[in-house]
Amino acid sequence: MPYTPSGFFCDRLIRERERRDGEGTLNKPLRFNGQDFGALRREWGRRGTLFDDDSFPPNVESLGFGDLGHKSGKVKNIVWKRPKEISENPQFIVGGASRTDICQGDLGDCWLLAAIACLTLNEKLLYRVVPPEQSFTQDYVGIFHFQFWRYGDWVDVVIDDRIPTFNNQLVFTKSAERNEFWSALLEKAYAKLHGSYEALKGGNTTEAMEDFTGGVSEFYEMKEAPKDLYKIMKKALERGSLMGCSIDSLVPARFETRTSMGLVKGHAYSVTAVEECRPLQHRETKVRLVRLRNPWGQVEWNGPWSDNSKEWVGLSKAEKEKLQHQSAEDGEFWMSFEDFKKNYTKIEICNLTPDALEDDKIHKWTVSVNEGRWVRGCSAGGCRNYPETFWTNPQYRLRLLEEDDDPEDNEVGCTFVVALMQKNKRKERRMGSNLFTIGFAIYEVPKEMHGNKQHMAKDFFLVSSSKARCKSYINLREVTQRFRLNPGEYVIVPSTYEPHQEGEFILRVFSEKRNTSEEIENRIEADHPVPAPTSAGEESQEDKQFRTVFQEIAGEVSTKPNQRWLKYAQHEMEITANELRNVLNRFIANHEDISSEGFSLESCRSMIALMDMDGTSRLNLQEFCHLWKKIKKWQEIFKHYNPDQSGSINSYEMRNAVNDAGFRLNNQLYDIITMRYADVSMNVDFDSFISCLVRLEAMFRAFQAFDQHGDGTIRLSVLEWLQLTMYA
Repeated sequence: MPYTPSGFFCDRLIRERERRDGEGTLNKPLRFNGQDFGALRREWGRRGTLFDDDSFPPNVESLGFGDLGHKSGKVKNIVWKRPKEISENPQFIVGGASRTDICQGDLGDCWLLAAIACLTLNEKLLYRVVPPEQSFTQDYVGIFHFQFWRYGDWVDVVIDDRIPTFNNQLVFTKSAERNEFWSALLEKAYAKLHGSYEALKGGNTTEAMEDFTGGVSEFYEMKEAPKDLYKIMKKALERGSLMGCSIDSLVPARFETRTSMGLVKGHAYSVTAVEECRPLQHRETKVRLVRLRNPWGQVEWNGPWSDNSKEWVGLSKAEKEKLQHQSAEDGEFWMSFEDFKKNYTKIEICNLTPDALEDDKIHKWTVSVNEGRWVRGCSAGGCRNYPETFWTNPQYRLRLLEEDDDPEDNEVGCTFVVALMQKNKRKERRMGSNLFTIGFAIYEVPKEMHGNKQHMAKDFFLVSSSKARCKSYINLREVTQRFRLNPGEYVIVPSTYEPHQEGEFILRVFSEKRNTSEEIENRIEADHPVPAPTSAGEESQEDKQFRTVFQEIAGEVSTKPNQRWLKYAQHEMEITANELRNVLNRFIANHEDISSEGFSLESCRSMIALMDMDGTSRLNLQEFCHLWKKIKKWQEIFKHYNPDQSGSINSYEMRNAVNDAGFRLNNQLYDIITMRYADVSMNVDFDSFISCLVRLEAMFRAFQAFDQHGDGTIRLSVLEWLQLTMYA
């Protein structure tokens, strides 16, 4: 759903200020929906009643919008109950949180549960997401909270403990222990974050992994996996990285169907261990094993190294204990690494710091995070296949400052990972929103342009090839890829595949050594050349006509016996906004090279506000002449970008047109201009074009008048702010 300019940009300013105050960090997470867990628990404790969360109530809207929505028969018998209504002795966590505490219910969120299972392998990470100081006894008032990473910020999500049930059984995620509820409550908090339970249907395990850790994910297709994949997996688990895998199903109808070997296609599994063992009869031979878990809590691999296979007979008791081997239908099983590669098609690794997986040293990477937005008609330019608009996409300058310490294969360069994530698409599903097909390209900045933060123009991309780019544009929440480039300056251009697709995104850059990445933001400034006064001899024929018409109109209305007559008598002829409109439109009508219906009254009022130096809300001849020279200059710019004389210019060209008029703005301001002045076809007509430039000049002039110290900041009272904005 598109934001209004005021709503979106005010929210963005508030978020930026919160970050400056330390909000959004792990130690000071943002309060989702403004709810403070501690304050609410104290308040409801004083009331002596259990907490009811009105922001995520126990109704159909919280369940879903399609299969779980109003029209579905599935929800009729669902009853929301608190754990104390389900179990006699409910516990938040029983005997420590473990991967067997997560069993899938009637919701297609195996991707989420696989990530939760991985999370239980790292207690520090788990209790970062699941604060442990919660129970159904001490200070219990029916309120719980969980913390997630969301698009660069940590957020604290508060819920009540009413959970969907059917016949007194949990409908969705449950624990193998009937009286344990942490996993069900965690699922509810994640559903609230995204708007409903149904919003969690379908996804990639790495999406939840990143939301639990703030890490960055990398994908490996088994058929293209590196030779040292086993080593990469083992080292990743040793470092606490989260890992998931799946088997692609070529036929959608066969999703989540079992193979003859007990594996499930189109289903997310957790990788919970990677180990080696030595069978007693072949001590000199190491067997590489992988342990996996099915979030269903059942349905396991039945091939070699499965729970009851003959291979376990050949292991010593110590080896079995090391591998924690047990025969139980709990969804967890071992298989050989070779069988793992043969049967699974994709593996996903979420690196926490992230670490460099390719060598033996653990590196702490540097991270740069940038928020951005594609705006239809301004900065949603599509991919390189659309050269007329591609250059208008947001651009990010990347500076790689240091080479890797231990370059592989004697190669020099800087290793870094680019991760482009589109925001809020899961939450917007109920409104019919789908994931965009997204990707990015990286271009090397010429040395003569190093340090120049100007937005790269269309001509640059027409003659320059990308230095690197993502393998493909794809409709995932996030596209990531690892690169190695020489130190230097580059520009990253993230985009949707098709132009005109509007949405928010976050671009992260991780590198082994120092890097900086920032959005290319032109310095906000304006040129205000004062036109040289023209003498009578230099006055053009058109200027003479304007003077005549001005005097004619000003004189006609100034012959009435009132204040205007006194001014006319003193040779201070002035015209109103309505009269200005008549003057301008009479001359616009004579310009066949500009197809225009003329200026609106509102535009003429803005022009008077710009040029009115004496506060009369009218223009005298001198003020009018100054205005006319500006309009003629802007008219020539408009004609340059309107070669077909259609009467409008493409909104993507406004960036260049505004720049030619002497204004240097940043991307947020260009977005606002598009939303404010472009029509539904993303075109800007002549009247709107002039109105935009008039407003820009007026606001720059007003700001400079208040900026007494010249430091680029001003302080206004409410009265001054309203006076300025209401009249400008």
